[in-house]
Amino acid sequence: MSAIEHATDDLETTLREQGFAFVEGARMRAALAECGSLDDWNAFTDSWNDLYVDAYMADRGRYRRRRHAVFSVDNDSGTVEQPRQPHYQSLDYNRLNGGIERWYEPIEPALRSGQSLATILRYAHGLFGALAPEVPRWHVEVHQFRIEARPGEPGQPTPEGMHRDGVDYVLVLLIDRHNIDSGTTTIHRDADTPLGSFTLTHPFDAALVDDHRVYHGVTAVEPHDATQPAWRDVLVVTFRRADAA
Repeated sequence: MSAIEHATDDLETTLREQGFAFVEGARMRAALAECGSLDDWNAFTDSWNDLYVDAYMADRGRYRRRRHAVFSVDNDSGTVEQPRQPHYQSLDYNRLNGGIERWYEPIEPALRSGQSLATILRYAHGLFGALAPEVPRWHVEVHQFRIEARPGEPGQPTPEGMHRDGVDYVLVLLIDRHNIDSGTTTIHRDADTPLGSFTLTHPFDAALVDDHRVYHGVTAVEPHDATQPAWRDVLVVTFRRADAA
């Protein structure tokens, strides 16, 4: 059994059985370390301090910052970075911001080709590829998000509400949370049937989602100390079979 198989085999079972999984940070970090290096992790996480305000928010909110990158992943070629392209979701999946091409600033080149992101993508491919071994190639989008919270202006990690992303699988990895309350992830079978909830609290805490089977959403975050900056940083990685991209 390879390191990647060892790191993902029990989570594969959990995802098959219930369509989602919460992974505590220590366990996720160990699983990632089995799949590759995290030697540039400090530079990787520091890059969340240099994200751009999302200019596509239909609610006119200024609480979300982000960067974006696209990769192709398959068994033969591995992970190959793709040319810059827009992020697009139909209105069926994102009633707030969908229906248009959204062009975000790219993730910094050193991070796109760096060790930490390569390790995360290798881990995700090992897990999601095992769940759908018939898929020869994946269209993978990587999103850096910072949700900022201010007094009287909560930050909305999922302003579109309980939703699906229109992909096959989703990995949400907590990078940092600073001076915030709430931010609870809720999983639903449909818009009205809750299945579970958890809060990403510590670095490397993760949510894994089978996007065909469940809906997910995250409650608003508010400053714990109104006099200090407050934010929630996550990396979101989506896998979609390339023939559906």
